[in-house]
Amino acid sequence: MGMRSFLRSCMRLLQLSKKPGKSELWLSIKICFLGITLIGLIGFIIKILSTLLTVGLFGG
Repeated sequence: MGMRSFLRSCMRLLQLSKKPGKSELWLSIKICFLGITLIGLIGFIIKILSTLLTVGLFGG
């Protein structure tokens, strides 16, 4: 892919894109917040399980 073709592709993408509406923006924010919360919860559960297994195995 040459530079000229890449720039043409970028210009076409910018022309097709549009600013999201308020409802679409809030939906994206909610989905991101839900994903971050879910990943944090999974990490917290793994940390609790590893602490319980370590204390249980070594009697700490």
